[in-house]
Amino acid sequence: MRDFTIRIPEHLPVMLKEFRKQAGLTQAEVAARMGVSQQTLSALERNPEAASAARLMRLLAVLGVELVLRKSESSDHVEPLADNSFW
Repeated sequence: MRDFTIRIPEHLPVMLKEFRKQAGLTQAEVAARMGVSQQTLSALERNPEAASAARLMRLLAVLGVELVLRKSESSDHVEPLADNSFW
């Protein structure tokens, strides 16, 4: 299976929608499997950064998509988070 790298938040909504379409599922079908309304799923697809990690992970599971975190080979340093911590 092919990997897709997401480096900026704007890539995630596009990828979620495309994974859903590749799975042959409508928003209503995915929403029903997640136990949410179609409107909630639509909002999640448009603005996934506002979703809880649990809800995003549930969506990925319904779509048959794994989340893999891997340190970038092109970067030797880690950017601090907003509170200046690294983890």
